[in-house]
Amino acid sequence: MSARPLRSNFEPGTTRWAMRRAQWTALGLTPEDMEKPKIAIVNTSSDLASCYSHLDEIVGPLKQAIREAGGIGFEIRTAAPSDAITSAGAAGNYILPSRELIASDIEVAAEGALLDGMICLSSCDKTTPAHLMAAGRLNIPTIIVACGYQPSGVYRGEHVDFEDVFLYAGHVATGKMTVEELAEMSSCAVTGPGVCAGMGTANSMHITAEALGMALPGSTPVLARSPKMWRTVAEAGRRIVELIAEDVRPRDILTPGAFRDAVTAVLAISGSVNTLKHLQAVAVEAGCDVDVYALFEELAPKVPLLAGVKPNGDRRIDEFEAAGGALTLLHRLAPLLDLDRPTVAGRTLGEIVSAVTPAESDVIRPLDDPLARHPGITIVRGSLAPDGGVVKRTVADDAVKRFRGPARVFRSREQGIAAIRNGEVRPGEVLVLTGLGLRGSPGMGLTSAFVFALDGAGLGAEVAVVTDGQMSGLVNKGLVVAEVSPEGAVGGPLGLVRDGDMISIDVDARTIELEVSEAELAERRAALPATPAPPGCGWLSVYARTVRPLRQGATLGG
Repeated sequence: MSARPLRSNFEPGTTRWAMRRAQWTALGLTPEDMEKPKIAIVNTSSDLASCYSHLDEIVGPLKQAIREAGGIGFEIRTAAPSDAITSAGAAGNYILPSRELIASDIEVAAEGALLDGMICLSSCDKTTPAHLMAAGRLNIPTIIVACGYQPSGVYRGEHVDFEDVFLYAGHVATGKMTVEELAEMSSCAVTGPGVCAGMGTANSMHITAEALGMALPGSTPVLARSPKMWRTVAEAGRRIVELIAEDVRPRDILTPGAFRDAVTAVLAISGSVNTLKHLQAVAVEAGCDVDVYALFEELAPKVPLLAGVKPNGDRRIDEFEAAGGALTLLHRLAPLLDLDRPTVAGRTLGEIVSAVTPAESDVIRPLDDPLARHPGITIVRGSLAPDGGVVKRTVADDAVKRFRGPARVFRSREQGIAAIRNGEVRPGEVLVLTGLGLRGSPGMGLTSAFVFALDGAGLGAEVAVVTDGQMSGLVNKGLVVAEVSPEGAVGGPLGLVRDGDMISIDVDARTIELEVSEAELAERRAALPATPAPPGCGWLSVYARTVRPLRQGATLGG
């Protein structure tokens, strides 16, 4: 039991003390239990997707580990979004807004009950940033536990994973693959629970949590249900009680140096582009005055690519884990990191990485012998994206870097896919998908299926794509400028583009320009109808009215 006064303990004889005592007695807690540190076990569990299907079985052992360490664990549940399942409704627009919902779910339970700390069971890609956001917002001792990636399968004698299913679904849309073949592939691609087995948003964010110092050292990435995952669960149960006693809080850990190091780690693995807005959101919630987008711009030319995991290279995530995972990555990056900052382990980052002996492997390369020196993520700016757009780059970096062509404008992903299917898209065009941003969708539309349809039609290298929508972390095809800001629906230049307008993109120069005069754009802007208020009173309507721009992490605030 902690010697420090606990906020969860109320004065004996008070109404709140008596009410709590009655409820917890009914749950089987003893008076002695009620004096111990009370810890939220945040369980983003759902039967809708394999991402979460194993989380319930973690809760019991974690409660036991917490009890053995002198605390009491209380399971609380949140929404559990999956790109594969809950993207079906509203054209996928529930996915990003679910991040804010999860963070608020946690606030309601953990802050409403005045609990003393949290262990967050993180899985699919929006859960980790939501957990980190809640940790920063509530500022109570917290540990992020990454619950692992899913085992993959074999299709016709070849390795297959969820990324392949995602990709080849686009090929069906263009007739390059049959429905029967896709059904066979999808039936064997995922063979157990966990997140997508690639360097998509989920694994990128798990690694990012460790780089921030909010996950235990050596815990990411991890195969779901593996001995390593179970060891991490047990260690987290012990360590959270110590963190409460030591009064180590997330805002002690989420320093400017932590965010700088997290950006460095993401760049070194060419992590998901979604990490930009997620890290910025965490910084906002933690009250840390850092501009994550500026950090990416500053560090991109300085941080070489040290690992190439699918879809960015030809290595698998299990190979990355076997090579030492995030711990070896941070060891390799040590000369670029803030080694004096604290972590949830109770040791500085420098103390942690200095004890690492990298595995004999070329999966995670040293700084002086990288896989590549070009940036894994590039932010471009210009008249079409005054506040920036994001370009993902692979290890091979074989996508076109310079592109100039006439615009073809689509107002929805479905409209664009239909044009591809009907043979209306021509090589040399810049395909503009607008109205898919935070307010326009609302919730930021997923445009990945459009990019994969282009690839299936053999047009991926023949056109460029510019959108204010978001891409899955598993998308890495062709020249795509995503998350253009400001978005078209709030008067951004992207919403003013007309068919035939010339657009030029230079990734190396980090520019994107709309070759239309300011006078013409002013006329177009004046003729735009007022953006209608979002209909109804559901969650997407609330989100559209209150969401802040990407540069503020797409957090809520009105």
